[in-house]
Amino acid sequence: MSVTFQRITLARRPSGAPVPEDFKLQSDPMPEPKDGEVLIAVTHLSLDPYMRGRMDDVKSYAPSVGIGETMTGQGVGHVLTSNADGFATGDLVTGMTGWASHACLPGKDLRKLDTDLPPSTALGVLGMPGLTGWVGLNRFGKPKAGETLVVAAATGPVGSMVGQLAKAAGLRTVAIAGGPEKCALATDTFGFDAAIDHRAHDTASDLRKAIAEAAPDGVDIYWENVGGKVLEAVLPLMNTHGRIPVCGMIAWYGGVDGDGTDRLPQMWRAVLVKRLQVTGFIIFDHWNDYPAFLNEVSPQVAEGKIAYLEDVAEGLDNMVPAFIAMLKGGNTGKQIVAL
Repeated sequence: MSVTFQRITLARRPSGAPVPEDFKLQSDPMPEPKDGEVLIAVTHLSLDPYMRGRMDDVKSYAPSVGIGETMTGQGVGHVLTSNADGFATGDLVTGMTGWASHACLPGKDLRKLDTDLPPSTALGVLGMPGLTGWVGLNRFGKPKAGETLVVAAATGPVGSMVGQLAKAAGLRTVAIAGGPEKCALATDTFGFDAAIDHRAHDTASDLRKAIAEAAPDGVDIYWENVGGKVLEAVLPLMNTHGRIPVCGMIAWYGGVDGDGTDRLPQMWRAVLVKRLQVTGFIIFDHWNDYPAFLNEVSPQVAEGKIAYLEDVAEGLDNMVPAFIAMLKGGNTGKQIVAL
C-alpha cells in the first residue's frame, strides 16, 4: 500500500469565479483508520455547484471549507482496511471523501452500494442530485397532470431527473439549456416536449418570448437552480398559484453579473400578485427520504426508464479544470472524476 495519498485543498478564497490558483494539489501521509473507521481507496468523485459556495467564508447551511482543508465532496471507492462493523475489505462504499485519492471515514457515515449498477450512479442519478430532483418536484413542485413545467439547466443531473419525473406524471415539460447540443439531448434523451437555448437569447425579454411559445398555457412549476436571466424571463409567465422549488442559483455564484440594474422589486412583485409558492430547500434536510427514493427510482434506472448522462474527467489533477468548466456550463450531464 502506498504510504502517501493525494488531496486537493483550498489555497485561498476565490474572488468571483474560481481560478486554478485557488486550489492546491498536495501529498500527505496515508491516514490510518481508528476504531469504527474505514480506509477507502477512492475510484470516483463528484463535482457539484454547491461546492463553490463552500469556498466562501460566509454563514450558510453548512460550514465553509477552511484554508488548507480538503475540498468537500462525495466519493465512491473500495474499502482497503476496516475497523468498523459491517464493512470488509473490498466493499464498494460511498461517503463524503472530499477531493482525495483516499479517505478515512467512520463506518456510520458510509453506505454500501449495489454493484448491479455503475458505481458512479451513486454520485448522480441515484445520489444527491437525483434525490434533489425527486424530493423537490414531489414535495414542493406538487405536479398535476396537464400542467406545464419549465426546468433550468435541464440536461444536468438534477434538471434531467425533474423533467423525466414530470413527463411521466403527465406534465408538459420545457427545458432550458445552453447550446443546440444540450437542447437536442433534452428532447431526444430526456424526453422534454420542448427545449430552448438560453444562449441564443441575449436578453431576458427575448428568452421570455421563446418560453411563452413553448408554454402557451403559462408555467405552473418552474424548477429554479440557475437564477439570473432565466429567472427574470420565467417569472412573468407563471400562472396564479404556481410553484417554484429553489435548489440553486448557479448564475449568481461568485457574484451577480449584469448591467447593475436592480430588477428584484419588479420580479418579487410577481410572487405577490400571482400568489406563487417559492420554496427554498436544501437536500441535506431530506436524507430521510433517501430509502424511498432509491426504492422507487433505482428499478427505473436499471430498466432504462430513467435516462442519465455522465461527463467523466480522468485523474485528480483534472478536478480543478473540470470544476471550473462545470460552473460555466461546460459539462454535459453529471460531472464525475474517475481516479
